[in-house]
Amino acid sequence: MFSKIKTCATTKEIWENLIQIREENDEKKENKLTVAQQKYESIKMREGETMAEFDERFSAVVIELTSLGKEYSNRELVLKVMRALPREWDVKMMAMRESKDLNKLELHDLFANLKAYEFELETRSEAPSTSQPTKALAATTSEQCSPSKSAKQLSNDAMSPSSRSIQRRRTDLEGMRRRMKDPRKDQNKEG
Repeated sequence: MFSKIKTCATTKEIWENLIQIREENDEKKENKLTVAQQKYESIKMREGETMAEFDERFSAVVIELTSLGKEYSNRELVLKVMRALPREWDVKMMAMRESKDLNKLELHDLFANLKAYEFELETRSEAPSTSQPTKALAATTSEQCSPSKSAKQLSNDAMSPSSRSIQRRRTDLEGMRRRMKDPRKDQNKEG
């Protein structure tokens, strides 16, 4: 600033230059504020962006606005974050709106909650499936569904090994009963 007024000869010239410098600074500040407000209004969470990255980016815009004299209430910031999230977050946002008082919810608490939810989703998607399909529910091939197979054959194909074993024992037991009944009939006929 001194370099702009050191060549002035009178105090009036110095004063006029200081006013001009101030006006230039005010104009620059207004332009910066306009740009920062546009960033704030258009901010959206990007595809593939983590909640921590979005938190950092959003906070940088808010800090920039604050340094330029524009402040938002905590409620306005919380609502802006909620609107900036992609559709995948809609259910979580609706639940938070209903369960929390948005006038009391702090921005850092909102982001902490969202980061925890994001972590939970990631953990669930990375965990291997614990339920293995049974042989009876496994996808069947066109051969298994062919009309040439009887209902009994299809039923046997779908049975688990233990079910087949039980079925075989039952069949063996029925066969033994028949054989046991037959000799009695033969003995009764002889006597």
